Amino acid sequence: MKLIAIILCCLIPFSVSGQQRITISGVVKEKGSQELLAGVNVYIPGTSTGIATNNYGFYSLTLPAADSVTISCSLVGYETIQQTVSARNNTQLNILLPSVRQLEEVIVSARRQEENVSGSVQMSSLEIPIEQIKKMPALFGEKDVIKGLQLMPGVQKGSEGQTGLYVRGGGPDQNLIILDDAVVYNASHLFGFFSVFNSDAIRNVELTKGGFPARYGGRLSSVVELNMKEGSKDKMHGEGGIGLIASRFTLEGPLSKGKSSFLISGRRTYIDVLAAPFLGKPQKPGQSKVRPGYYFYDLNAKINYDLGPKDKLYLSGYLGQDKFYIKEKRDDFQMRAGLDWGNATATMRWNHILNSKLFVNTSLVFTNFNFATTSYTKESFDKEQKPTESNMRYDSHIRDFSLKVDFDYYPTASHSIKFGGQATLHRSVPSAIAIEGFNSEQAINPVEKPVRSLESAVYVEDTWQPFDALKMDLGFRLSHFQSEKKSYINPEPRFSAALKLAPDFSAKVSYARMNQYVHLLSNTGMGLPTDLWVTSTDQIAPQQSSQIAFGFAKDLPSRGLTFTLEGFYKNMDNILSYKEGATFLGISGENANDVRWQDNVTVGNGWSYGSEFLLQKKRGKLSGWIGYTLSWIYWKFPELNNGQIFHPRYDRRHDLSLVGIYEFNKRVSLSANWVYGTGNALTIPAATYDAIDNSFFSSYNPDEHFLNSTKGGYRVTEYKGKNDFRAEAFHRMDLAVQFHKKKRRYERTWEISVYNVYNRKNVFFYDISQDLLPGGERKTYLNKYSLFPVIPSVSYNFKF
Repeated sequence: MKLIAIILCCLIPFSVSGQQRITISGVVKEKGSQELLAGVNVYIPGTSTGIATNNYGFYSLTLPAADSVTISCSLVGYETIQQTVSARNNTQLNILLPSVRQLEEVIVSARRQEENVSGSVQMSSLEIPIEQIKKMPALFGEKDVIKGLQLMPGVQKGSEGQTGLYVRGGGPDQNLIILDDAVVYNASHLFGFFSVFNSDAIRNVELTKGGFPARYGGRLSSVVELNMKEGSKDKMHGEGGIGLIASRFTLEGPLSKGKSSFLISGRRTYIDVLAAPFLGKPQKPGQSKVRPGYYFYDLNAKINYDLGPKDKLYLSGYLGQDKFYIKEKRDDFQMRAGLDWGNATATMRWNHILNSKLFVNTSLVFTNFNFATTSYTKESFDKEQKPTESNMRYDSHIRDFSLKVDFDYYPTASHSIKFGGQATLHRSVPSAIAIEGFNSEQAINPVEKPVRSLESAVYVEDTWQPFDALKMDLGFRLSHFQSEKKSYINPEPRFSAALKLAPDFSAKVSYARMNQYVHLLSNTGMGLPTDLWVTSTDQIAPQQSSQIAFGFAKDLPSRGLTFTLEGFYKNMDNILSYKEGATFLGISGENANDVRWQDNVTVGNGWSYGSEFLLQKKRGKLSGWIGYTLSWIYWKFPELNNGQIFHPRYDRRHDLSLVGIYEFNKRVSLSANWVYGTGNALTIPAATYDAIDNSFFSSYNPDEHFLNSTKGGYRVTEYKGKNDFRAEAFHRMDLAVQFHKKKRRYERTWEISVYNVYNRKNVFFYDISQDLLPGGERKTYLNKYSLFPVIPSVSYNFKF
């Protein structure tokens, strides 16, 4: 609090001026629903004076006093409006912005530069309108905001169909994913093939991959910020859909008209219900009865309430769970196994306007990620003997309680200042157990005791425009982490600048220093729920990165196009990986409690660099984007690959995405994606051969494909360097067509989509096999396996 007081004292001189000045402030809402709108450009036409509304729709403009002034407001997807007000005294002006219903029309209007990408100081930031995401083709017709982000430059995809994000050389744990101020640790359903975010409940999504503002911290590679819809305050609305594997429904409306509203949204798969009639029936007497099943569900809820003209209260939450189970039963054998993982978040936010220049938001946040798998077996060999039982349990979770306070201060037209702080109490259990021959009546102890730690930070950032052609964001963040015995304090300077070289054309540069105190340990790199979330300790220092980016931004307002070209270099220190052969699975009951995760990891460094190109059109009859990335990623660990430099799995030299959406008319729209990427870097055997034990040489049989060590030999697999094999290139096309029709009481949409239109067999994984040839020779084959063939799907969506 002392630091915040010092910051406030330093800011006071900005508001001192010899000329009489007045402040016009207020909030911008959507006309009708009265939902607060973030990122609306509020400006004085014909001047460089303007500001964008914050995440809660608040704006403040300080101007020279005058008889009157014209205020203009614009936002993509909404009509641009102008309003003339008196400028003799401080004025509160709340604005209602009508949405554009005729999406196929191109509306060209006078706009200030900050609405354009060339006029914004922020670089390396991407946003996809939710309406675009809903029109794009998707696997099984399930619209997914994370997979939309995967199609943007600088974002590498993992394996086929996976929702993991690999941003500018970083791993999936290096992305800060925020839903209404709450961190989401595992954003995947169905083992990574779908994300946990229901697009019907999401208002907007923004990805920042460099030039991070000082208010963000805790991760190295990106910030994915999602905000849920608030709910309509004027009348009841609903929307939903029925697809091949899941259905969803969202309902929103007023609790007290014009004062408070609610939103509730749910989604569930029915894979288990559809498969039930075909599973679990033994074909012959005495045969095992096996019953597998899987489903996931999501639930989003939000309530907001206007406490008065200066106060607003939000309550929001998310609950999602995946459940996989299998049961097997026969006369002498029983088996039950389960695999469950899920997230739960809750956020309470209070907005308060302290005065016409100062806005504060206070958030109390809870988040929890839990993974558990259990297995129970019971076997009877003889009716006279007691059955043998075994029980296995693997449990890991991380739980956070956070307090955040964020201030927005607008002292003058050339300064926009944000400052604040946060504190998070982590409680993690990085345990994993595999116990054999265990009596199910006894207690199962975790491998490690719960670990408690405190992460905190204070920050200040100033968006400063010293003159029309130059805009800068100067920021500083001081982060702190307290483990059981050790304290880490790390300064994190931030800097961004945009220099206007010509109208609608600017050059940009940014620098950001980041620290990460929470880490993900993975054997696969696929972001599976079996990966462990752990925090920094006395032995394990925080991960750190420094990134510099530079580039150019160009707007073509008459065509609705934006163009960006960026280059970046990022250095990463203290990144974690498992040691060769290390895993938490398969630990015997005798030594389970003696194993600590810190003993199974190694620390190394990494660096990445590349360039990114994006041409994007967010509205009009034809919309979409072209994105291309050229990049290199390197790792070096003293205990991996003999200390030699290697490429991580997700290193991809070329990555190209083409996305197009065409609105033929109000009733028919067509969309298509085409993606291409260099294959992943993998480790595969260089050779396999039989090693002969001389003491049993006489028992060796060359006609056997695989030797048994008891017969005189064993199979040896030889590897070269780590990830020195490059998988073949990946490419795929998806198509979707939507048929819209307005009924009397609702609007319905039929969608027909095709995933992997030309049935490209993209490699999911490789393995090695051998055939015995005449004469005793063996031929080795590299086998490749694909995951998804061409997949057509149909879905029905409605809105009222």
